[in-house]
Amino acid sequence: MGANEMTLEFDSKSQNESFARLVVAAFTARLNPTIEEIADIKTAVSEAVTNAIIHGYGKEEGKIQIKCRTLDQELMVEVIDQGVGIEDIEKAKEPMYTTRPEWERSGMGFVFMETFMDSLEVESQVDKGTTIRMKKKIGGDKGEKRG
Repeated sequence: MGANEMTLEFDSKSQNESFARLVVAAFTARLNPTIEEIADIKTAVSEAVTNAIIHGYGKEEGKIQIKCRTLDQELMVEVIDQGVGIEDIEKAKEPMYTTRPEWERSGMGFVFMETFMDSLEVESQVDKGTTIRMKKKIGGDKGEKRG
C-alpha cells in the first residue's frame, strides 16, 4: 500500500475533540488496526486536541489542524495550533505538570501520548503555536510496548 494523506481543520471547541479522534480512527481503518490500536490512537489524538484547545487557546478561539499520513503500516499524526505555545517543553511533558490547575487538568496529556503511540515529538514557539507529531506502527508489536 502506498502513502495516503488527509488534512482536517476545525474550531478549537471542546465538542470537536470527539469528532477529531473519530476522523483519525476512520482514516486509520484501512490499515486494519486492532481494537486496542484504535483505542490507543483515539486516546492520543484526544489528548493532543484537548491540549490545543485548553492550553493553546484557553478562552480564545482558534483553528486546530490535524494532518494524517499512512505509509505501509505506519500512521503519522500531526496536531497543529497557532496558540500561545509552550515555553518549556520538557517541563510540560512531566507527569502531573499543568498550566491550568483551576480547570482540574491531570497534567498527564503528554504522558498518555507517549504511552499510547510509538513516538512523540513536540515543537513549539511562544505566541506562535505548537505542533505535536505522533507515530504508530499498526499491526507491529501487538501492544508489547505497554508494560
